[in-house]
Formats: sequence, structure tokens, C-alpha cells
Amino acid sequence: MIPTTAGRFAGRLAVFLPAFLAPSAVALAAAARSRYLLPVLATAAIYPFMAQLILRGRRVAAAGATLLWAASLSASVILLAARDPAGTEGLVIHGATYRDEMFAFIRSGAGRESDATLFLPQHLLHLGAFALLAAASGGILGMALGAVMVGYMSYYVGALAAAGGAPGIALALGWPPWAILRVAGYVLLGIAVAQPGIEAAARRRRARRSGLALPALPPAGPAWYLAALGLLLLDAALKALLAPAWAALLRPCLGG
Repeated sequence: MIPTTAGRFAGRLAVFLPAFLAPSAVALAAAARSRYLLPVLATAAIYPFMAQLILRGRRVAAAGATLLWAASLSASVILLAARDPAGTEGLVIHGATYRDEMFAFIRSGAGRESDATLFLPQHLLHLGAFALLAAASGGILGMALGAVMVGYMSYYVGALAAAGGAPGIALALGWPPWAILRVAGYVLLGIAVAQPGIEAAARRRRARRSGLALPALPPAGPAWYLAALGLLLLDAALKALLAPAWAALLRPCLGG
């Protein structure tokens, strides 16, 4: 039996350690010069801890750990890209393409970013792919896809800061509030749909080792799914309403 103090320490470690490991994942991927290694290492930095917290019935803590990890991963990529955008370009899947799309949007104020008829189908495609991958893999593949999306968004922000027009504005506003809400919605949804797979894998491991059954955990309830849906709907609404104005706020970053 784990002592209460040790158990609490282990629980806190599981919440905060992934955020400290994320910069190491970025540094190792950069040293290896591999864009495919980044999501693999980033996923390895969070997944065991997220799964451990879910199996302990600490779903909220798992969400908190994942959000801290995402923030740390983003900050690490932003800093690397701001310092060396050309060198970081090859590290981030879809990074250059997304940067070019966003720079064009900032200059013109028009494009998929501000047109709901264009961005909603993409949002739904990404959301569907994420949910299916997370549910089918116990969260591992969903987490990897999330790392890719956080990576290219963060690369764009770092490249925007490196453009030299107004790096402070780029760092403060490069991540718009609706995109942050989207990340939070994905985290809630991913944890909910990953739980059955995580439990099934843990149940098989325990049966092999001891022959004992693993007690079933209560699934995420309707309120959890509604919170995720609410965040994703608010993301789309704010993006449709504010994206053109946000482009104007960011335009000085490109010298405009």
C-alpha cells in the first residue's frame, strides 16, 4: 500500500512532470532534425501520466496535466522558431504551409481563417480524425495528432515573432483565444473517448500478472462531453466573429 504522502506526491508529479518533459522532447527532435520524431517524443512525455491519472479516477487532473503539457510544448516550439525560423521549419509537420497561410491572412484579412464556410469543414475533419484516432488507440494516436496541431500552430507564432515587425504582439496574440478554447475542448474530448481503451489495456495487463479483475471506472458523464462541445462551439463562434479584427491586430508583426 502506497503511503498517503507518497501517493499525493506521485499524483502531483504526474500532473506537472509532462510539462517539464515537453521541452526535452522538442530539443531531442531538433537535435535529430526529424519532424516525425517530435510528435512521437511529445506524446511519450504526456501519455503515461495522463493514462495513470485516468486509471486513478482523476479525470480532471489528467485534463490539467495535458493542458500544461500542451502549453509547455507550444512555448518550446515558439521559442525555437522565434530564434531560428528557417532551421525550425523542417522540424514541424505542416509548419511552413500553415505559416504561409496565416501570414497571407494577416496581410489581407481574408481567407479560410475568417470564412466559416471554409474553416468549419476543416474543423469538423480535424475533430473527427482526432476523436476516431483517440478512441481507437486508447488516446495515443489522438495525442500524437494533437502534438502535430499544437506544433504547427506554435511554429507559426514563433515565425511571426521572428518576422521582426512587433515580436511582443506576436507572442502575446499569436495564439488567438478561440484556438486556446479549441485545445481545451480537444483535451476534454480526448480524455473521455480514450478512457475505455486505457482501461481495457490496464485490465489485460492486470489479468496477465495477477489474474485479478480491475474495478471499472465511471465513464465521463454528459456534463464532461457538453463542456467539450461548448468549448468547441465557442471556438467556432469567436473565430467567425473576431478573426478579421485579429488579423488587423497582428498586421504590425509583418511590418504592415
